[in-house]
Amino acid sequence: MKKAMCCWIVGLALWGGLASSVVFAQEKAPAVYPTAILPFQERGAGVKGYGEKVSDLLFAALTVNPNLLLVERAEIEKLLSEHELNLSGMVEPATATKVGQLTGAKLLVTGSVIEADRTLYLVAKIIGTETSRILGESVKGQTTDELGGLVESLAASVAQTIVNRASELVAPVVKREDRVAALKEKLWNATRPSVAVSVTERHVGQVTVDPAAQTEIALLCKETGFDVVDGAAGATRPADILITGEGFSEFAVRRGNLVSVKARVEIKAVDRQTGKVLAVDRQTAVVVDLAEHLAGKAALQEAAAAIAERMLPKLTR
Repeated sequence: MKKAMCCWIVGLALWGGLASSVVFAQEKAPAVYPTAILPFQERGAGVKGYGEKVSDLLFAALTVNPNLLLVERAEIEKLLSEHELNLSGMVEPATATKVGQLTGAKLLVTGSVIEADRTLYLVAKIIGTETSRILGESVKGQTTDELGGLVESLAASVAQTIVNRASELVAPVVKREDRVAALKEKLWNATRPSVAVSVTERHVGQVTVDPAAQTEIALLCKETGFDVVDGAAGATRPADILITGEGFSEFAVRRGNLVSVKARVEIKAVDRQTGKVLAVDRQTAVVVDLAEHLAGKAALQEAAAAIAERMLPKLTR
């Protein structure tokens, strides 16, 4: 009897440990949104050159915060140069959306350095790239105060606002069933051609296990009524439209246990008989997860789904 009781206790302990492992494995990464810090505008004769200093100091102060994921400054500067985006003044909603699409940032932090009557104001605007909503934070000091101390205070306020209120600025996650329903409504009774999907992809520094972008596009095509032809499986007839493209994902930054991965997908749809290009699109996405390969797959999947939403209605007759 004692032996049986001991075995039961040991078994219960092992089961408890296994259950704990399963729960830990299923743990989801907390909501952390990629954030880009842009140049601050200067207002006042005595603050010339302060805008760039404030943005640099703010980046330095926030980059050590484990609850934030910042887009690299070098990438932002390259973006501004290549696309000639003027961010020295008010960031317009269209510009915010453009920056978000190109960098994958869900939030932008910009603002102004203002001098008025020997008082120095640092005003930060936190902008949602998907919603164009804005939250603000500010600090006040004297023009003789050390700039670093004022920026530290501003950084603390900005970090707290992002952690506590970012969900007010970021668009809610679109559920698959909602995405499919919206696509079906757009397509309505239009004739769906047959399609073949082939998207090559790679993750920089790691072996690609399965084609996440290709699978996502093919799945959305299937769920919205398109006839999906798999040429590799020996289909008896060729597809009407060939959907081809490429995608790649790359490690962006790590904060504690969280990993941020950026992905870009480029897709083209061609009429097989005429060779006419029916649609071309591209999308960047950033996903935060507990594992790099999972974040990479999710980012490719999200970028492909966004493209499919825009492209599939263009393929109907």
